[in-house]
Amino acid sequence: MDQQLDIDWTACQGHGLCAELLPDHLTMDEWGYPLAGDTRIPARTVRRARRAAADCPVLALKLTPVPAG
Repeated sequence: MDQQLDIDWTACQGHGLCAELLPDHLTMDEWGYPLAGDTRIPARTVRRARRAAADCPVLALKLTPVPAG
């Protein structure tokens, strides 16, 4: 099942670890904050996305199921 990556912009401090762990889904802006294109994470990438969420120093990432439809 696909998941969606949600970023808590008020918690994010621009460490950039998430973009390093998920380079296919996140890039960094000039200040180190993540830029999310498509936040839908396919099933084959969910494991890495969970690691990125768990390793975020301020826990600003969260994976949620993609709503059906």
